[in-house]
Amino acid sequence: MKMMRKLLVLGISLGAIGMAQGHTITGAGASFPYPIYAKWAALYEKETGTQVNYQSIGSGGGQQQIIAKTVDFGASDDPMKSDKLDEHQLLQFPAIIGGTVPVVNIPEIENGRLRLSGIVLADIFLGKIKKWNDPAIAKLNEGLSLPDKSIIVVHRSDGSGTTFGWTNYLAKVSLEWKEKVGEGKSVKWPTGQGGKGNEGVAAYVKQLKYSIGYVEYAYAKQNGLTWARLQNKNGVFVSPSKESFAAAAMNAKWDNEAGMGVILTDESGEQSWPVTAASFILVHKKADNAENAKNVLDFFEWALEKGQNAALALDYVPLPEALVKQIQHKWNTEVKDTQGNLIR
Repeated sequence: MKMMRKLLVLGISLGAIGMAQGHTITGAGASFPYPIYAKWAALYEKETGTQVNYQSIGSGGGQQQIIAKTVDFGASDDPMKSDKLDEHQLLQFPAIIGGTVPVVNIPEIENGRLRLSGIVLADIFLGKIKKWNDPAIAKLNEGLSLPDKSIIVVHRSDGSGTTFGWTNYLAKVSLEWKEKVGEGKSVKWPTGQGGKGNEGVAAYVKQLKYSIGYVEYAYAKQNGLTWARLQNKNGVFVSPSKESFAAAAMNAKWDNEAGMGVILTDESGEQSWPVTAASFILVHKKADNAENAKNVLDFFEWALEKGQNAALALDYVPLPEALVKQIQHKWNTEVKDTQGNLIR
């Protein structure tokens, strides 16, 4: 997969949701949900001539473009804070749940055999652990032959919600990481080289022997990358899967967070994957183009209600039915045209 900005053209269904043919809806943002958006698009193309043009440019770009009103919706894995939502009169809602995984290129080690803990990950990305046979890694992997090779760290170069989730997790498990680096869509990396998008990180790790990076799980699978198991908050080494992502999301209190901006990293539970995340959509509450705004909501309504099987096939976790109903209520009561009329 080329390391460049990718234009995803999504076909949008008319059918029962009554969208008019020939319309184009534009969106931009997170690469984390790109694989499922592409899958939903393929299913939709059979039913409609309407398109959604989605640019996978990273969460930072998605937030910037929806604020600037250059797109009909933005996509971000880093939930926007309540003050920013209020300032720009934006409605935020989750669209999908997935997981970010550490991926490695160690020819001597099979997929899923390597074990890592949060503190060891933090020390690797801090540049403190420099060799794959470091005693801290060896202690977690008794009986596994670790190569005496230097570790090449790969991280995101762009503003990224995937990076937000990754650094949020490292800040929770490592005080040193929290104090020296912190969390955010972009940070000052202590070591390593950057790749643009999940696509770029995946490509670098695939090319560079003895490297380690972090990508959304679907990218790891699509690129045939080797992932490592992680030790979760309960001390259990778990593998990334839709089941472990769902376990982490099980007890989330969506209504307790502004804009439903729940952070799902380092959740309790024996089966919970430590770096689980939701991906969010941003739309204007006061829509300059009411027809496009309605078409966007209709698209995501179809996705949330009928796209579950496609999501599961790519190891994403669909939103719970009760949460979908909460989101639909917000659409139906908060999104209006410039005259103050509800658009749905």
